Amino acid sequence: MKKLFLFSIIALGFTTLQAQGLKGILPKQTSGDSKTTGIGSVLKNATKTGLSNDEIVAGLKEALSVGSNKAAEKVSVTDGFFKDAAIKILMPEEAKKVEQKLRAIGMGKQVDNAILAMNRAAEDAAKSASPIFVNAVKGMSFSDALAILKGNNDAATVYLKDKTSNPLADAFRPVIEQSLEKVNATKYWNTVFTTYNKFSAEQVNTDLNAFVTEKALAGIFHQLAQEEASIRKNPAARTTEILKKVFGN
Repeated sequence: MKKLFLFSIIALGFTTLQAQGLKGILPKQTSGDSKTTGIGSVLKNATKTGLSNDEIVAGLKEALSVGSNKAAEKVSVTDGFFKDAAIKILMPEEAKKVEQKLRAIGMGKQVDNAILAMNRAAEDAAKSASPIFVNAVKGMSFSDALAILKGNNDAATVYLKDKTSNPLADAFRPVIEQSLEKVNATKYWNTVFTTYNKFSAEQVNTDLNAFVTEKALAGIFHQLAQEEASIRKNPAARTTEILKKVFGN
């Protein structure tokens, strides 16, 4: 009798296991186990949609190319920096008091000229960004692509920032220096701080070229992040067939 009862219990357990399958004995995956939003969801959905790894990587490279070109185009036109409040280059923090005092003594025009010149220099420099971005995209390895696909929503921008910041800075510096000279920015800058230094015991000595280069880089990567977000979320931003195929899924 005891053997019969034990056999019944085992049979019942086996039937239940068959009904539940593996999910009954394996731990459930929590929402934090993997990232399934943004570009990361493309990789997860690939097997469901029939997309190959090559197609996914091609779509990612296309997204980076399209996004970086659009970002460079938007900031390299006249007022691309100057009329965009998010990236407009203003006086450095250490010069804020200088600016206020100069405006107070009637030198607001000189300050405005210096600010405009800095933004014009950044706009000029941004024209050289596209080929540098393209080279970085071409040099992307398969492992790089997978890391981006599995990464956060700004993973593509972070990748390009890591790969292109130094070459962009090298390309930007001479263009910015020439542009600042062309529009007399250096003269305005020197006028501003030479005048201020006459009235203040605290002398200001800021490297204008380095400051504008840093801000120009920050501005173009900010715009690139906007383009990346748009391609992920907005179907209208997917302007090629491979983008529609990969990101549409």
